[in-house]
Amino acid sequence: MPGVADALDGTALLNWGRHTLTALERHRDEINALNVFPVADSDTGTNLLSTMRAAVRGAEAAIDTPIPSAGAYGGRVAGGESAAQTEALRLQVGATDMATPASPDRGPAIADHRPLSAHGVMAAMARAATMGARGNSGIILSQVLRGVADAVAEGPLTAEALRFALRQAARLVREALSSPVEGTMLTILDRAAERAADASERDLLGVALAAADGAVKALGETPAQLGVLREAGVVDAGARGLLVLLDELVAAAGGSAPARPVYRRGAPEERPSRVPDRAVTDVSVISEESAADRSDFGTDGSGGGVEYPAEVARSGEAASNPIASVPNPGAVLPTSAVRPAGELAPRSEWGSGAPHYEVMFLVRGSDQLRIGELRDQLGALGDSVVVVGDGDETWSAHVHCGDAGAAVEAGLAAGVLSGIRIEILDDSGHTPTGKADRAILAVASGTGAVRLFEDAGAVVLEGAVTADVLLEAIRRVPQREVLVLPNGALPAHELVAVSVAGRDGQREVLMLPCGSMVQGLAALSMHDAGRAAADDAFAMSEAAAGTRWGALRVAPERSLTMVGMCEAGDGLGLVGHDVVVIDSDVRAAGRTLLDRMLGLGGELVTMLLGGDAPEGLSDDLTAHVAAGFPGVEVVVYPGGQAGDLVQIGVE
Repeated sequence: MPGVADALDGTALLNWGRHTLTALERHRDEINALNVFPVADSDTGTNLLSTMRAAVRGAEAAIDTPIPSAGAYGGRVAGGESAAQTEALRLQVGATDMATPASPDRGPAIADHRPLSAHGVMAAMARAATMGARGNSGIILSQVLRGVADAVAEGPLTAEALRFALRQAARLVREALSSPVEGTMLTILDRAAERAADASERDLLGVALAAADGAVKALGETPAQLGVLREAGVVDAGARGLLVLLDELVAAAGGSAPARPVYRRGAPEERPSRVPDRAVTDVSVISEESAADRSDFGTDGSGGGVEYPAEVARSGEAASNPIASVPNPGAVLPTSAVRPAGELAPRSEWGSGAPHYEVMFLVRGSDQLRIGELRDQLGALGDSVVVVGDGDETWSAHVHCGDAGAAVEAGLAAGVLSGIRIEILDDSGHTPTGKADRAILAVASGTGAVRLFEDAGAVVLEGAVTADVLLEAIRRVPQREVLVLPNGALPAHELVAVSVAGRDGQREVLMLPCGSMVQGLAALSMHDAGRAAADDAFAMSEAAAGTRWGALRVAPERSLTMVGMCEAGDGLGLVGHDVVVIDSDVRAAGRTLLDRMLGLGGELVTMLLGGDAPEGLSDDLTAHVAAGFPGVEVVVYPGGQAGDLVQIGVE
């Protein structure tokens, strides 16, 4: 079959990760809406997406050679050749330049690219996913990637290697859980591994299809296995996300990603009064034309069953609660009654008085014995316990409990902790619907920039901003929830103080980490008032963090910078707050700055022109990007801000 891969090398596996990332983004809202177990906080889709993003970025950061675009699945190995046969430079990246032949399904030939080792890429992805995992589902995803990494230790991903990868991932996940629960990602992974092992096909595509088919069948049966899913009329959210991963693997192997229905929350009155012997899901198939006219289409819980959507990708955003800082990891937080190890307490038994927490942290300097003891101790404190390793002396731990301090203390006894995250679990038991009582307050300067923020729905604070001015502006906002885009107006410690002072019994204030107006615009583009405030803040913060920003300025006087002495009138290129370019020609400084920023990659450049920008500067810089970085999109807005001739954002 033309385009079918006998094996996938590191290039193809990295592109598989990228396509999976895109697919998870497309399905994020659907997966979030299904999330009722173990906590109905509507963040499973976001947690999977964040973890996969960490994995892909980790692999990209580990590779110091150009890599093909994710527009096609390059790097398929004809005849099962091993990319590991090439000489390793870094993470087994091949050292010999070679061209990938053109193929109808993989796009144009890729010249002067080195073949990437499958193990090098997957080991980097697994390690980054473990360290950047979010939530229970994210940690399990990291072990799926680790299973693939173990399977390609000696060569590319073949049919037999895929069989081993799924068995290994299923084993790693079961070992990591203190109390395995059927009807979850665990079950789907088991069924996928079983179907892959039993498949009569000998080619990679056939085995991948068998695994995906086994997973989708098991997904439909999850409500019959887990009562909380049955009561809510949903399939398991994490299992739905795992199916996305397997479907994209089918595409990577040369097939077409199978068309799947949109799994929706069922209305209680439409659910059967008893559990059938086999889970049955009603399917309504709708055409592209009728899909656009369905006002009830979505994930709001208004209807049961599943629907096939039009071929228009949805990329809605949702996210998890913001991270709570832990100034003293050993501090004693509210405590709940201790249950026997492994006993899963339903949310109804938590009680409305005491808060419960999701606790996550990384452990280093430990061993298997102490990690086993940590797993047992966390199991005695709460539920949803997962403790996994990255295969390189780092473990990631996760638990839902009522005593976050005790969970952290258990981690300290096991080794050296880092990346401690504590989030208050939403005990509402339902997904928020409708528009929230929320405002976005943005600090901006310049007529054009102010108009951009206002057009996007933000309340804008102009002029000189102090902590007192910002606090007063927050208090003037009538909405109960206020998300603030400071855009670099104040240092972090002052923002924290304002945030604390602005909170009262009637108002919640969330400061977003935006260091510039271009980061603020990126964050604002992801705002969705239909989400919970914490989810909205996290999604917007992710967008801001994913935007590298810089600025082109004119030096007002002779001074010493981190890259040398500048004279008055020199062009200064800054990345963040650091000067990285000095040039007597301001335009040349701008071109060099763009080279530096795009040298790290990027698909979209946003330029916010200042009030003092020389005529033709935007045309000059746009032409430079087009000539040096084909395919990168450039968007220019008149900002009118003082100081910066142009602010630059790279996404």
